[in-house]
Amino acid sequence: MQETETIEGRNPVLEALKAGRPINKLLLAKGLNPRLAGEVQNLARQQGIPVQQVDRRKLDALAASRNHQGLIAMAAPRPYVEVEEILAAAATKGEPPLLVLVDELEDPHNLGAIIRTAEGVGVHGLVLTKRRGVGLTAAVARASAGAVEYLPVARVVNLVQTMEFLKKQGLWIVGTDANAPDLYHKRDLTGPLGLVVGGEGKGMGRLVRETCDFTVRLPMVGRISSLNAAVAAGVLLYEITRQRAARAALDR
Repeated sequence: MQETETIEGRNPVLEALKAGRPINKLLLAKGLNPRLAGEVQNLARQQGIPVQQVDRRKLDALAASRNHQGLIAMAAPRPYVEVEEILAAAATKGEPPLLVLVDELEDPHNLGAIIRTAEGVGVHGLVLTKRRGVGLTAAVARASAGAVEYLPVARVVNLVQTMEFLKKQGLWIVGTDANAPDLYHKRDLTGPLGLVVGGEGKGMGRLVRETCDFTVRLPMVGRISSLNAAVAAGVLLYEITRQRAARAALDR
């Protein structure tokens, strides 16, 4: 893993600072909006982070996402966690664990959007594969609007083995399939759950699909047969949130 990575753009950098992410240095473009520059410099000063004003062309050369907004943080690599840590965090909160498992997603914008929604609805953690999928890049962080700083992410060698492990811990594993017998809102999604999000185009791999406890489908009445991965994940995560809130209201 690289020793340093860049965090680029207003929201990703601000959220990294607020989350206490270890940052080696902040680079600000000369002529940056004074209000934004002041906010960033104040946060950096509180944490003892050096700030350097540089020509915007230097930021252009450093940026991976090509949209740095005049602001780049040079940070320690984002640490991954173990799946067991995600489960332990859910147990500490006294909540049924909710994990998102990503199967070979390659578009950093899709992954960032999923992370943003997952963090927003209270998902306990996200699981990525080490091969054939995007990791936590600067583009992912930017697409997540900084949410990546707050959502624990694990990276595993074999997603199917991880799904089997989660089943043994009491989780139900659900995926989406256009041919599934049940619509997504017809199944009980209130218990311990792992939601599998398939990759672009092909969706879930065969073994991943076969390892799911059940699959659900989203209603499609137009000529397009499927939704963008991030959109589909968002629909399902909010349905899970709705069902859990309704169950909690009944239990009170």
